Amino acid sequence: QEQFVESGGGLVQPGESVRLSCVASGRDFSASAMAWYRQTPGDERRLIATITLGGSDDYIRAVKGRFTISRDDTRNKITNVYLQMNSLKPEDTAVYYCNRLGGTAWGQGTQVTVSS
Repeated sequence: QEQFVESGGGLVQPGESVRLSCVASGRDFSASAMAWYRQTPGDERRLIATITLGGSDDYIRAVKGRFTISRDDTRNKITNVYLQMNSLKPEDTAVYYCNRLGGTAWGQGTQVTVSS
């Protein structure tokens, strides 16, 4: 079964950077578009960044130019997905999750809190 383990979150100040990591396992994700989502209390989980097998990436307007998604598909059917987050703002505070695009199995997520 698909598993996602996110890490790298924490408490940071506005303007700082954080790099999130995700280990995706349980199936061959090398042919799947991968994505990062985020969720704040009382809101639904929202898609913020995607990356295709070929490395084409896309972002919501709120994070474009500040966040960069990347991936590393290994030979043993583990895909690592990263999210470099720069120039962080308080409104980026959320729990961040990775998944394949359209996937329904979720990991624990990693909390990012941006506050002075």
